[in-house]
Amino acid sequence: MVIAILSQQVSLESAQATFTKLENVIGPINPENFLSLDDNTLRKIGFSRQKASYVRGVAHENMVGDFDLEDLQAMDNNQARKRLMEVRGIGAWTADTYLLFSLRRSDAWPSGDLALAKAIQELRRLVTIPSYEEVDRIADHWRPCRAVAARILWHFYLSERGRA
Repeated sequence: MVIAILSQQVSLESAQATFTKLENVIGPINPENFLSLDDNTLRKIGFSRQKASYVRGVAHENMVGDFDLEDLQAMDNNQARKRLMEVRGIGAWTADTYLLFSLRRSDAWPSGDLALAKAIQELRRLVTIPSYEEVDRIADHWRPCRAVAARILWHFYLSERGRA
């Protein structure tokens, strides 16, 4: 969940760099270790005030038993997505990427992802980037394997930019 929150509105490289710094400071990523860090340390690691607040909230809810990521395994995609989005700081994109990467759900689709929209634009040779609504309509044709399509599109997007 930490990497999902760190990935909000930044590059994969930036999120991974911050996550790696966090691991170097606290070792295993768990609620107790994360909550032991003060604002200054988190800022030095690379957390914005807002992202630090979101991860603290998830860690706290996990520690007091209000939110257990393990419970999501037994839920269908819609239930898991809804439960994730009840947590402060977890919106649709973060919930969908968590379903895709962490829960490995085959039909998870991160609506609103700019890289996916740009990949579709480039592959279809469109003049403009398609709207997120149009991207979602296109992705509907890939059900029930939209997660596979998302991974292929992301790979294409990164490869075209020499970042794969």
